[in-house]
Amino acid sequence: MDFDLSWILLGFPIAFVLGWLASRFDFRQLRVENRLAPKAYFKGLNFLLNEQQDQAIDAFIEAVQKDPDTSELHFALGNLFRRRGEYERAVRVHEHLLSRGDLSAADRDRAQHALALDFLKAGLLDRAETALRKLEGTAFEARSRLALLAIYERSRDWADASEIAHKLEAAGQGSFSGRQSHYLCEQAAAKPDKALDLLQQATAVAPQAPRPRIDMGILQEKAGQHDEALNTLLALMEHAPAAMPLVADRIATLAVEAGRIPDALAVLEASYAHTASLDVLEAILKLQLRSNVSMTDVRLRYLQHLDREQSLVAATRWIAGEKLEHEEFHPQIQRALDHAANPLKRYRCAACGFEAKQHFWQCPGCQAWDSYPARRVEEL
Repeated sequence: MDFDLSWILLGFPIAFVLGWLASRFDFRQLRVENRLAPKAYFKGLNFLLNEQQDQAIDAFIEAVQKDPDTSELHFALGNLFRRRGEYERAVRVHEHLLSRGDLSAADRDRAQHALALDFLKAGLLDRAETALRKLEGTAFEARSRLALLAIYERSRDWADASEIAHKLEAAGQGSFSGRQSHYLCEQAAAKPDKALDLLQQATAVAPQAPRPRIDMGILQEKAGQHDEALNTLLALMEHAPAAMPLVADRIATLAVEAGRIPDALAVLEASYAHTASLDVLEAILKLQLRSNVSMTDVRLRYLQHLDREQSLVAATRWIAGEKLEHEEFHPQIQRALDHAANPLKRYRCAACGFEAKQHFWQCPGCQAWDSYPARRVEEL
């Protein structure tokens, strides 16, 4: 069979022309797509940079409509909705992402994490917990566990909080022994029949933590075991000396009940010599007054305290026992000084600044643990 080369020669130009036309069509299509989706996308970014969230949302919605397969646009849109507090819309965006069959495993985990944050911000703790539990074994595992820990602490589910804290510590996310000790103390408060065992566990978990020993001392005092309670609280001087101001008055009361005033005075004086706390000083004076110390000596101790610490509270205490030149005005002056000194007797969270009349182990404002120093605002 004869083969005509002229057909080959004719075919080369035709193939070239067809290829050129196809490439021109692809480039034109690409330019059209680039003009549509990225334009709206970059417009949204520009609005975001200018903190115009309403316009940014409109731009991203436009971009998503023109390019519904782009997951990044969905993530940006969902995060914007969450930041604005529109949690239902954020949930719908992230649930739509999770329903897509073409989503990569990494993006699916990312969408699951974003959905969990939506539920968490909306206060839907049960749904947030379920969403976070699905992230075990993913790149978001550590973050999901921290979020779960916050949920369990907020709902006071101390057993589950303890489980998550154990997993975090085992994974090298830091030491959670202090928190574990608090969880056990919280369970002890809720389960009086198991309180002693739980507090002993808390002491073993965190030997330097003051709370288990303080709670143990209170438990022993309620049971009428004044001598044992006094020993437990005096041991704080060895294990957690900074916490002595929190229990100084209770130590003084127990020392009287147990007939061990000299033992308590020795420990309290050692604590005061280390840190000049007014709470410790007043516990000392309370015991000394039972040992026939005069009020003149008591006021002298307040003056000596003022040499170490500039304290309006101590000055108020001293003036209360003094006879002024214009004694008829003493009640008004005393009331004014007491009123001015009252805010200085509060405790203040070192993390958020929340002030309270009582000491907290967990801040009611920011939920931080052990953020309240044992000393009053005036002494910080």
